[in-house]
Amino acid sequence: MPSFGHVFQTLLDSRNLFFDAMMLTLQLTVVSIIFGIVIGLFFALLKISNIKILGYISDAYVYLIRGTPLIVQIFILYFGISGIFLIPDFWAAALALAFHNGAYIAEIFRGTIQAVDQGQMEAGRSLGMTKSLAMRRIILPQAFRRSLPPLGNQFIIGLKDSSLAAFISMNELFNVATTLGSNNFDEMTYLIIVAIYYLLLVALLTWVVNSIEKKLAVSDR
Repeated sequence: MPSFGHVFQTLLDSRNLFFDAMMLTLQLTVVSIIFGIVIGLFFALLKISNIKILGYISDAYVYLIRGTPLIVQIFILYFGISGIFLIPDFWAAALALAFHNGAYIAEIFRGTIQAVDQGQMEAGRSLGMTKSLAMRRIILPQAFRRSLPPLGNQFIIGLKDSSLAAFISMNELFNVATTLGSNNFDEMTYLIIVAIYYLLLVALLTWVVNSIEKKLAVSDR
């Protein structure tokens, strides 16, 4: 086991490489989360629609994504689509993470939308709103506030899942750590360092979600 002094000195010496890798990991996570929210909301709305075939499509998507490993999805997207046209490794990983997160986010949104009292929709319709307008202005804002805690957990999972992008040679945190550890015959030191960076990113993401949650709670008063 490496000493604290050795880990700290190695952390300082490799800070530039790890900082660049951390920024790439953060970019990958943010992009995949944004797309994942859009995808998740889309399939959640399909699921709760009155058209059965749309609900079946949503169920099939969720089952397919949740039933297969994320690394397989990344490989299929990266190597499969690359056979048709070239796709950068960043976007292969980001889209795979987005579709993967989207399946879980869809279930989160579905649950929170259905948890909103149906009387809210009826009240909106009685005021002359269309169903889609009432959904946008009344139901979705409430559902989004209720979904923040589980969404925060999913965002953290998505951040840690981004380490799988190392398998398509992206220079994100995990890939940099394993490469440096192999080159310097000091794998444990670099694994400890990358764990520190992931803990910092998780703390940052948790702070952002908690801040949004508190701001929305204040606006409700």
